Amino acid sequence: MDKQDNTHLETAIFAGGCFWCTEAVFQRLQGVHEVKSGYTGGQIKNPAYREICTGRTGHAEAISILFDPEQVSYTELLEVFFATHDPTTLNRQGNDVGTQYRSEIFYTTPAQKEQAEEFIALLEKERIFGAPIVTAVTEEQPFYLAEQEHQNYYNDHKSQPYCQFIIDPKIKKLNQHFSNKLNTVK
Repeated sequence: MDKQDNTHLETAIFAGGCFWCTEAVFQRLQGVHEVKSGYTGGQIKNPAYREICTGRTGHAEAISILFDPEQVSYTELLEVFFATHDPTTLNRQGNDVGTQYRSEIFYTTPAQKEQAEEFIALLEKERIFGAPIVTAVTEEQPFYLAEQEHQNYYNDHKSQPYCQFIIDPKIKKLNQHFSNKLNTVK
């Protein structure tokens, strides 16, 4: 990931279920400089994973993406986000159930809000999914980094059963549908 002039970079924040999954997907995209797993959208400061798992803090497992809009647009990030999780299930992704696994976009600028809402409206109009999209579009809230063991999880634990059965299919789908947007280095 490029450590040069970062003044033109932007931040996107997505919650799409388990942050191990979403982090692994977005780390592979061209123009993405950094992806951090964390928690956002809740009521307490500096939550810990054990608190998030209870579902009582109101936080979602989320990722913060630092990206270069000249290499990958926010709309392209939205495309990948919606293609790699189920935005039609409320507070759930597969076997992961609870408000911490909700689908939510935390916009960092008014332009991101507008783009996200327009993108969802287009998906709904085209009936891309078999059910209504439940993804919320919310203003950015404090983002708290997850513990170190949750950062870069997939890349560090590819042999774990969760990675093989849950994340590997998402990476395969990413490779099939977005190969022209992937880093060749990773």
